[in-house]
Amino acid sequence: MQTLLQNLRYALRQLRRSPGFTSTVVFTLALGIGANAAVFTLFDQVLLRMLPVERPKELVRFQWTGGFSGSASSFGGDMSNYFSYPMYKDLRDQNKVFAGVLAADRTGVGISWHNQAEDQDAELVSGNYFTLLGLKPTLGRLLTAQDDTMKNANPVLVLGYDYWKTRFAASRDVVGQTVLISGHPFTIQGVAPENFRSAIGGYKPGVFLPLSMSEVAMPWMVPRDNLNNHQSIWLTLVARLKPGVTPTQAEASLGPLWHALRENELMLYKSRTERFKKRFLDDSRLKVVNNSTGFSPDRMELKTPLIILMSMAGLLVAMCAINVATLLLLRAASRAREMSMRYALGANRSRIVGQLLLEGGLLGAAGAVAGLALAPLVTTMLVRLLTNSDPGNEPYSAAIDIRVLLFTLGVALVSSLLFSMAPVLHFLRPDLANALRQSTGTASKNSQRFRKLAVGVQIALSVLLLGGAGLFVRTLNNLRHQQVGFETEHLATFGLDPTDSGYGEDRTMPIVTNVLEAVRRIPGVTSAAATTDPELVGNTNTTNFTVEGHKAAEDENMNFEYPQITAGYFATLKQPLLVGREFTSADTQTSPKVAVVNLALAKRFYGSAQNALGRSVAEGAKENVRPDTTIVGVVGDIKHENLRTYLGPAVYTPYLQIKHPVGVKIYARTGQAPEMVEAAIRQSIHELDPTLVVNVPRSMEVQMDQSASGERALAILAIVFSALAIVLAAVGLYGVLAYSTEQRTREIGVRLALGAQRKGVIFLVVREMSIIATIATAVALPSIVVLGRLFRSQLYGVTASDPLTLIGAIVLTVVMVVLAAALPARRAASVEPMQALRTE
Repeated sequence: MQTLLQNLRYALRQLRRSPGFTSTVVFTLALGIGANAAVFTLFDQVLLRMLPVERPKELVRFQWTGGFSGSASSFGGDMSNYFSYPMYKDLRDQNKVFAGVLAADRTGVGISWHNQAEDQDAELVSGNYFTLLGLKPTLGRLLTAQDDTMKNANPVLVLGYDYWKTRFAASRDVVGQTVLISGHPFTIQGVAPENFRSAIGGYKPGVFLPLSMSEVAMPWMVPRDNLNNHQSIWLTLVARLKPGVTPTQAEASLGPLWHALRENELMLYKSRTERFKKRFLDDSRLKVVNNSTGFSPDRMELKTPLIILMSMAGLLVAMCAINVATLLLLRAASRAREMSMRYALGANRSRIVGQLLLEGGLLGAAGAVAGLALAPLVTTMLVRLLTNSDPGNEPYSAAIDIRVLLFTLGVALVSSLLFSMAPVLHFLRPDLANALRQSTGTASKNSQRFRKLAVGVQIALSVLLLGGAGLFVRTLNNLRHQQVGFETEHLATFGLDPTDSGYGEDRTMPIVTNVLEAVRRIPGVTSAAATTDPELVGNTNTTNFTVEGHKAAEDENMNFEYPQITAGYFATLKQPLLVGREFTSADTQTSPKVAVVNLALAKRFYGSAQNALGRSVAEGAKENVRPDTTIVGVVGDIKHENLRTYLGPAVYTPYLQIKHPVGVKIYARTGQAPEMVEAAIRQSIHELDPTLVVNVPRSMEVQMDQSASGERALAILAIVFSALAIVLAAVGLYGVLAYSTEQRTREIGVRLALGAQRKGVIFLVVREMSIIATIATAVALPSIVVLGRLFRSQLYGVTASDPLTLIGAIVLTVVMVVLAAALPARRAASVEPMQALRTE
């Protein structure tokens, strides 16, 4: 212990004596370690961390396989993750292997309190939700089975902890108070636990409502009768295994029950051919999968970007460690006499090694502390980029917890050991006699080779990161500047749902109509229209259709996109009308049913746009459905759900003809920048009705940026990582060249004295490093192609071997090498022969 304390004091004294060196090393390590801590903070929450509930390893969820025909709604992921409410009740009540089964869905609602209304995320949950998860309230009580009995009979709710703090100022008097949910009074029963957000990963609901109140929260679902409809799937189910039961045993036990339940559901279908029966019943299985981390569709979307970012952060910290190792070797040359003197005075090898490892550990610890200080800021930025979340509404936390702390300490420890080995190996077998004879340190051939190798590795890694950044930047550029089927410039958009302010269905349609008229009167607005199925927000709204003259095969997908739009919608978006007409204000519930279809549907069923005119379609696919909606127009295809894929078959119908009006997304075409009319839009709606809740207006270009949020985040962070990498490589190259030039001052003087040209001296200085840089680049370029192919799902409009990207990486590397070598080469060329020859 005494020896350790002595080494510690000596190490601290040595680091204090070189504040410039110490600060440089700590800053370098902070960049690499901080980047890893920031990315891991999100990586852990999205992909690794278990739900903060009681015994999360006992939680499982269900997936089904086989055929299905009916209506479906989801909040992401494959439809095999969703079930009907009657199926939920059957599985809950008839199984023998679970301690309980819960159901949940997520939605958005309008919440009004003290005459202030706003939109808020909500989670619809079964009455046993909180009990099954083993959660305790922060305040009041949580929902129970008694709160989820009959339809629309239990207007109660539980507040999410964060929403309670922000909207209700953490008041302990909220229990028993009344808030309006879509205009209906609900009584606050309590507040959810502080560390719990949702059983749905990455979701942050402000309120929890009973499933029995789903028609109040989602009035557009009323026609489906979701609480009684076996053919409407919309719930994700989670179960807790009984003690001693494994997921495999549970799945085997559920097999007969699932088959019996599906057999009963099969009787509800009027068309039950042998082929449909085989797909629906014989080929159907119920899978039981682990749910300890929670079901999260976002997890699948974020998984690959986070793996890429984690890999980049790992490369960056490796470069930082190599850079520090190079700096330590350069410093070791100046400490040769010191260490040789200690050896000569009797210090043993283990004492010297321990001293050097301790110095490296202190540097690593300081870098870790500085990195942890930076990590929350970087994590917050990362979360907002990847999830399109507004400040204060981030679905993931940026706080440093014990898991992130341990990971960061592990990275710091490994990095410290790696870069400390460079001076350790350098001083393991010193040349005492030679070192003691010299007034300044000289580098051994081994250390010179290591420094050159280290610089080569840094250049290779920087080229690799530059190539990756180039591919992601090209992908983002391709997505942002492609044709999406309508004009995105000069287009403002905002959401409006009158039910959020307490208006019923009978008032929704007139309010939407009045708002559109008010927006059209705003100076600078040339047209305005609305849709129930907004563009490029990641959502779809599909239902099955019957097409006149087409006999659908049993396994044919007849689910089409089903937007309801107002008059002038296509003209406002400048989506081309190929044949026929748009809807007008005369297309109402009292007029014949009409529809406009897209080119994809017209070609699939009629061969051309012109042939589709006058034909009929109808919502539904049952035998008694007769096509009663006439196609009056055909429009061009567009990108709808995202920027990568075109919309499949779509049937547009007039908003004024729907039976149950819902909220809409309004688009306003402007003659100037959309930002110039946003304030006027809010003001005009406020003058029309101060109680209406309007989502923040934004331009369609901003919406496109949000649609490409994952690609944008990858591009931005790849640029940052590659910029840091190339700076580190340049610093390492400069340090090695500067030290090498200093060591060769006498040799350069002799060459100049014997008649060598100064240009030849410059060539001599940079030649070796140019060879190393060329080899490093040659090794890195194929690696870019390999990694590009590995992550090709993240690319768009660019190949892994994109010539422009590879050439760009080479050019930037050449520029870096030239700039890093310029000053050492200039110093070498300016050496005076006589002065150099007098140098020892």
